Amino acid sequence: MQNTKYYLTLFFIMIFWGMNVPLVKILVGNLSPITMTAFRVMTAGLTVFMILAIFKLVRLPTKREAKYILLATVLNVVCHHYFLSLGLKGTSGTNAGIILGAGPILTALIATVLIKKKTNFLRWTGFILGGAGVAVTTLVGSNGISEVNIGDIYVFLSILTQAFSFILISKLAKTLDPRLLTGYMLVIGAGILLVIGLITEPGAIKEFATLSKEIWLAFFTSAIIATAFGHMSYNFFIGKIGPAEASIFLNFTPFFALVGSVIMLGEKVTIFHLIGLVLIVGGVLLGSGVLERGEKMEGSTVAPLQGLEK
Repeated sequence: MQNTKYYLTLFFIMIFWGMNVPLVKILVGNLSPITMTAFRVMTAGLTVFMILAIFKLVRLPTKREAKYILLATVLNVVCHHYFLSLGLKGTSGTNAGIILGAGPILTALIATVLIKKKTNFLRWTGFILGGAGVAVTTLVGSNGISEVNIGDIYVFLSILTQAFSFILISKLAKTLDPRLLTGYMLVIGAGILLVIGLITEPGAIKEFATLSKEIWLAFFTSAIIATAFGHMSYNFFIGKIGPAEASIFLNFTPFFALVGSVIMLGEKVTIFHLIGLVLIVGGVLLGSGVLERGEKMEGSTVAPLQGLEK
């Protein structure tokens, strides 16, 4: 019953994350991407700390935890958001949403290699299907057969670095509250991104003075709801059910990203987008092992999605 609550909450987080793709696409269209991302992530981090302070959950990390926090920050915040913001500047919201759906496969594959989890034929088939889905999306995109868009590559790198970070987060969650970990990662990561933005985008801060109310609404919705509450909750669930199991729910983000891109950006969804989405969904179900565990645990009171992080 407890895991059912986790799964339902994760589903709603995926709605917010899917809709966040077109929101960020709107933001990078009106602001310099790195500087905007730095302030958006900082807003999210401060929101997390305010919430944790109310519940008296703030504490300083140990030296060991600090090392993991810094490494997880570089992967989960700096690299992930850096590549995502640049990627959305150069590709469509539909392409980005589908590519981000490869996250569960990448997480499962990385867990297989780093944790030495045995991988059978079905899972390798899932990895291949997922890779084919990403290939169809990036090579075909919205305008027929074409060369790979640099924006698509950046989006793929963003989800790859995030997948690596999930393994670190699952280990840190054993001693440090994942919600507090989220706050530290967001604030530290935002500081690093701001330095990068000041160097690569001089004068970009002045752009905030010219924003309309609609853009500010998109900014705070993305920062507070999707990034602050979304990452805080998601990292908490990684500690509860494991990195690969939690990442399975990332499968829902491409669908909601597609819906959001059509509604907010007026983008068109082609048959190739749908083919890529179906391949990635199939790859997720096979590559993450969720179908195998579902069959083994059928009729049991124990949740079927556990244990890959061991």
